[in-house]
Amino acid sequence: MSGHEFKRALYELLEDTGKRRIGARVLRNFLIVLILINIALAVLETVPEIRDILSTHLRLIQFASGFVFLAEYILRLYVADLHPPLRRYGPVFSRLRYAIQPDAIIDLIGALPLLFVVFLPNHAVTMVVILRLLRFLKLARYSPALRSLISAVGNERRALLGSSMIISGVILMAATLMYLIEHDDQPEKFRSILHGIYWAITTVTTVGYGDVVPVTNLGKMVGGIVMLMGYGLIALPVGIIASAFAREIHSRDFVVTWSMVARVPLFEDLKATEIAEVSKLLQSLRVRKGGTIADKGDVADKMYFIADGEVEIRLQHDTVYLGEGSFFGELALINQTPRTAKVVAYKDCQLLVLEAEALKHLMDRDEGLAKKIMDEARDRVAAGKRVLGELAEEELQQAGVFASSEQSDQEPELFEEESCSAEDDGTEGPDNEEERLEDATPSPKEPAR
Repeated sequence: MSGHEFKRALYELLEDTGKRRIGARVLRNFLIVLILINIALAVLETVPEIRDILSTHLRLIQFASGFVFLAEYILRLYVADLHPPLRRYGPVFSRLRYAIQPDAIIDLIGALPLLFVVFLPNHAVTMVVILRLLRFLKLARYSPALRSLISAVGNERRALLGSSMIISGVILMAATLMYLIEHDDQPEKFRSILHGIYWAITTVTTVGYGDVVPVTNLGKMVGGIVMLMGYGLIALPVGIIASAFAREIHSRDFVVTWSMVARVPLFEDLKATEIAEVSKLLQSLRVRKGGTIADKGDVADKMYFIADGEVEIRLQHDTVYLGEGSFFGELALINQTPRTAKVVAYKDCQLLVLEAEALKHLMDRDEGLAKKIMDEARDRVAAGKRVLGELAEEELQQAGVFASSEQSDQEPELFEEESCSAEDDGTEGPDNEEERLEDATPSPKEPAR
């Protein structure tokens, strides 16, 4: 393996891209476990009894973890110039730009405890403990949900700032009123407005420790009003974050679903709005490892998108594996014939299913959409697209497999000869196209989808 090939392979492993998805997933899970172990050990190390008994072992684990995190940071810097947005800056400036990104800064924070321990062993105890706990932030790289939450908070920063100002104003007003009302009766507890702010914060947040309470009737009345206002005030930022987080998750799922549908050759010429309409037809299906997705001999009337996991397609002369982001069964939307292969979940799978009947109903309502899909299907026949068992040419490319000359001597015959002759005679119309979609019968040679 050449130096460039090694660097490319390292980039694919660290960034979870390319064909090395399994290795990248193993590395990601290892780093996640290592981060959690480090956080747990950093907490346990503050217990004197545990620190005295396991001090040597804890130190070795922390050193080993520190070397792993430092190596990860250096390697990520090494492959930084392969990132598509950074390539144009050259090998030096691309790495400098990568180093100031939030993810890279967090990686550096994860590596700093080792450097402090090595170079400042007697002067950085508190800093090392804090930095070890900050390794928790590294989980954001591997958690889409956590990144979505951070993004949601960032997008709603103005609304959150506004709600914070409202809460701060109420706290300041309540503290001032309580100081004016209670100062004469409780000079020790309400010595100043600053002391009143402490009471106001505990009251607005509905904590109420009970160490500072009003004793006058007017003070109790103000306290009750502040308590009731607290419920609404605290719910304000919570509601903002919750709604923003829900929108972020919905947007991310829609983009992922939309991009998967747009990759299907049958839909590649559709407009964005038309692809969105097709995406709405998708149904979620979860299959456990080893579960059957489609059995040999079943009617091939569904198309599948792999949102998560991996499937195994057992062809007659071969076995093909498709992972996250792949699709299969495209021609099942046109040719509803018995399947010639069994499809099982190689790992736990989250699938999105598009039924041929649902797509046909959509095409019945939209003649323009029907014409585009049928035209694309005819173009694929004319281009001589080949198939291997259950998989069309594009689906084979996803798995890194290409049909051999012996196995790919068949074309996906999507239409009957009568339909083709009708097209040549110029008698084609939107209704005829829909009838061909419903009544087309593949030749005996055609592999099932």
